[in-house]
Amino acid sequence: MKASVLSFRMAVLCLIAGMLWGLHMAISQDHSAHPAHAHLNLLGWVSLFLFGLYYRLHPALEHDKRAHVQVWSWLVGTVVMAIGVGLVHTGTMAGEPFAAIGSLIVFASVLLFAWLLFRSESASAAVAPAE
Repeated sequence: MKASVLSFRMAVLCLIAGMLWGLHMAISQDHSAHPAHAHLNLLGWVSLFLFGLYYRLHPALEHDKRAHVQVWSWLVGTVVMAIGVGLVHTGTMAGEPFAAIGSLIVFASVLLFAWLLFRSESASAAVAPAE
């Protein structure tokens, strides 16, 4: 599977989960977990979709195993972080380690994405024709 397709699919699943969470908060009239809901939507839906666009625009990365690792690690980190943040904001301080671990996974994933991006852009510039 292409990295862009994986990113798009996981982004849509995060969107659905985020919307269901938002509906649950609205129905229950308990919005205490809204920071976690926002994390899931921003990191899960928006960021994953943007990663997918980047990978789609850079076909050399589409089948790169590191791009797949980046997408999966971002997804796992985002879900773990959202659960941890949700637990903390609903009064369960045992969620703190989950929020921290998820944050570190997401940070490592963005470092991998940055490395892929700079490496890809450097390679593109090296083979671009002179104007």
